[in-house]
Amino acid sequence: MSDVVHEFTLEPLEWNPYVRPVELEKATPEQLDALKVTPSNTKVSAYVLVLAQEAETLAERTPLFNDIMYSEGGLSRGGRELGALAASFVNHCIYCASVHANRFIQLEKRPEVVDEIYKNGFDADLEAYDQALFNFGVDLTAHPDDVGVYQFYHLREVGLSDLEILDLIHSIAIFGWANRLMHTLGEPLRKS
Repeated sequence: MSDVVHEFTLEPLEWNPYVRPVELEKATPEQLDALKVTPSNTKVSAYVLVLAQEAETLAERTPLFNDIMYSEGGLSRGGRELGALAASFVNHCIYCASVHANRFIQLEKRPEVVDEIYKNGFDADLEAYDQALFNFGVDLTAHPDDVGVYQFYHLREVGLSDLEILDLIHSIAIFGWANRLMHTLGEPLRKS
């Protein structure tokens, strides 16, 4: 079997749940509706199948998550992924960090940003725009009570609008929540 991963990586990982996922063929109509799947659709992650244990919560979570991470306008998809990566890095969520680091690289075509973060952690030395997003993600995740005028000033100095700042806050915040669920409900494994 696969082994648990403890260090940040770009390799694709599996997630092994501690809570039994819903089996699609045994799912209730409410669970299937929350999953938005048909019996022929088997490409649903174990994480989502675990969350389907509470169909009503999943039905609320999925549209919110999709709007935060994929809506048009506002902060770029890459910027949102960098915010999610910063939160996952602070929370040491290896699985989410791998997913969002790879998405950032795919979208932005700048692997050097993730390389720098993985190499130097909180001391990463990035270009001003990326640094502002990463630092804000770190600050908001590690010390939300200390986030204020200073951080907003830096985000505006690199060109972010209020809508882009709000999008960044949402992407960081939802991954603060998602990271805690991932940690509590399972563990990251190397693919076998």
